Amino acid sequence: MRRSIPLPRSEGVTSRQAHADLPEGTYERELGRDGFYGAASQMYHRRPPTGWIDWQGPLRPRAFDLNRIGRAAGNPWSAATVLHNAHLRYRFWRTGGSMPALARNADGDDLLFVHAGTGAFYCDYGHLTIRAGDYVVIPRGTMWRTAFDGDADVLLIEATNGGYGLPDRGMAGPHAIFDPAVLDTPVIDDAFRAQQTPDGKEEVWQVEIKRGNAVSTVTYPYNPLDAVGWHGDLAPVRLNVADIRPIVSPRYHLPPSVHTTFAADRFVVCTFVPRPIESDPGALKVPFFHNNDDYDEVIFYHRGDFFSRDGIAPGMVTFHPCGFTHGPHPKALQGMLKARKAATDEYAVMLDARDALAVSDLPAGVENGDYVNSWRPERAKAAE
Repeated sequence: MRRSIPLPRSEGVTSRQAHADLPEGTYERELGRDGFYGAASQMYHRRPPTGWIDWQGPLRPRAFDLNRIGRAAGNPWSAATVLHNAHLRYRFWRTGGSMPALARNADGDDLLFVHAGTGAFYCDYGHLTIRAGDYVVIPRGTMWRTAFDGDADVLLIEATNGGYGLPDRGMAGPHAIFDPAVLDTPVIDDAFRAQQTPDGKEEVWQVEIKRGNAVSTVTYPYNPLDAVGWHGDLAPVRLNVADIRPIVSPRYHLPPSVHTTFAADRFVVCTFVPRPIESDPGALKVPFFHNNDDYDEVIFYHRGDFFSRDGIAPGMVTFHPCGFTHGPHPKALQGMLKARKAATDEYAVMLDARDALAVSDLPAGVENGDYVNSWRPERAKAAE
């Protein structure tokens, strides 16, 4: 964490408590360091801090409809790269059926998030069934393949030259959000043994190994997923969003960092799942405007009604580079202090990256070039 100078001060018209009891007619904006973990101040403005009428330059907020990406060959290394930096690769894999070869990532751990589809996951360690809403953490160097029942869409986040762990839950304790006991590991079961020799005979298998983002192919005269047992404390794990129990507060809108699910060396992955909306009359009911001045923020929308966003559908991604103010869309601001319903109904995967992300070349039509204008004042009036 960055060192900062402790400086609690108050100037002018303010609230006594961040994100609650805002002075009448004001909009709160948080300026924070180290994501939502470091020093922060709250500003109180007469107008929404996102009321720009024009935007020039590369820092603009961006949105991508990943449903428009074409289906790729049946291996993850053909998946479209959406965003990347030296510490991660953010890809979207539109696949289906069974992979024709095994995959092995020598560049870092992979995190799979199944957006759509059901099927099986086979690896060195055994077999797991997978379905929509599943995370699968795959340690670096693991051989694996998927066999989906039909079409499938998978978000792939590589921790380049790094790995995934669980975040420190602090005073909430290690069983908050989800108990590590709900994490499933692969099993050597009948399905795993059956895939070793389909039709009862040996077959030639290839392993496609990615290193330095280049692929090498190794051929075996048999299926190398032929383990009869294993023991240790390194293995893939599966977590479904249904097993996540979010920390909530009826009197305070908690920052996204409280929903951290996995932590890597230079980024974190958070999960938004349904939760009760704050019931205290003075508490904010929508995310607060904020400057995330040390992290790039990426949100993948999985399912539900995305209550702080307008015009966003499942399978879309928003990308907010660090350095500018962002927050709820104008329509969502109507519920800033008076909730429209008792609970949220959304599932989304957020990535906060400490290092600037680059946008990859994507097919025409994937990016929504008008997204930057979705906060403009005329949109706010139209939403009234």
